[in-house]
Amino acid sequence: MPFVTSGGMFRDAYGGGYAVGAFNVNNMEIIQGITEAAAEVRAPLILQVSAGARKYAKHVYLLKLVEAALEDTGLPICLHLDHGENFEICRSCVDGGFTSVMIDGSRHTFEENVRLTSEVVKYAHDRGVVVEGELGRLSGVEDDVSVADEDAQFTRPDEVEEFVSRTGVDSLAIAIGTSHGAYKFKPGQKPRLRFDILEDVGKRLPGFPIVLHGASSVAPEFAEIINRNGGAMPDAVGIPEDMLREAAKMAVCKINIDTDLRMAMTAGIREHMAANPSHFDPREYLRPGRDNIRALVRNKLVNVLGCDGKA
Repeated sequence: MPFVTSGGMFRDAYGGGYAVGAFNVNNMEIIQGITEAAAEVRAPLILQVSAGARKYAKHVYLLKLVEAALEDTGLPICLHLDHGENFEICRSCVDGGFTSVMIDGSRHTFEENVRLTSEVVKYAHDRGVVVEGELGRLSGVEDDVSVADEDAQFTRPDEVEEFVSRTGVDSLAIAIGTSHGAYKFKPGQKPRLRFDILEDVGKRLPGFPIVLHGASSVAPEFAEIINRNGGAMPDAVGIPEDMLREAAKMAVCKINIDTDLRMAMTAGIREHMAANPSHFDPREYLRPGRDNIRALVRNKLVNVLGCDGKA
């Protein structure tokens, strides 16, 4: 069974009032935890690779690991490039077996974003690969993405129709108040998503799939475990899951999750090593991290995204 594109997934999600989970992957244990959870609840999956993950694990290793997960689970899996910053990395992933790429031109002017995105769309579509674009800029730090609070910008609804029409993108990431990383908000600041922007975009682009980046909830139970075992995450506050559920019922068809996975893995390793300081076998200390990821992803698929049983 080959990788699939996200096109069919998004059509079903939009019509069904749910979202597909897009989970960032970096190694075997993370891929196993995600795909085992999805297999349990029969959910479609987008596994996405950042530029940082490609540098860490190499393109070919990640590709073969995801191919193994495809063979192991029989699930429909889309392999996606997350935050491609230029044409060259998008072309490399298209040529290298990915079925979806994101070109993030949000740091550029509107016209340059349109030009760059159009270039990627033409190359990808000629080879049967779908493309995600972005309008608006999320604050925060995650992998190679770093945007200061003062440089963050909400998506302007009055630009979305022109952008989609001129570029031909298949989905659009927008900025409505989510943020990359674990430290999404200033101390004392309450999370707030601009559902008015999302609603306006949905009206202007009826039936068109919208994407949310920076949507990790920063599970407090994992933060507490990390803090208890030598970490320092007292101010980590994520997006409430009820807000994500609401977004999934609207135009949002894809919700990206990365930070929660990192925290789940780290919490499992820290807790295991604190209880077993003499252990040095990676199979022993990585297993609880993988187990945490499986439980976390299962909860997201069933209780947040609502895509269980949709594979």
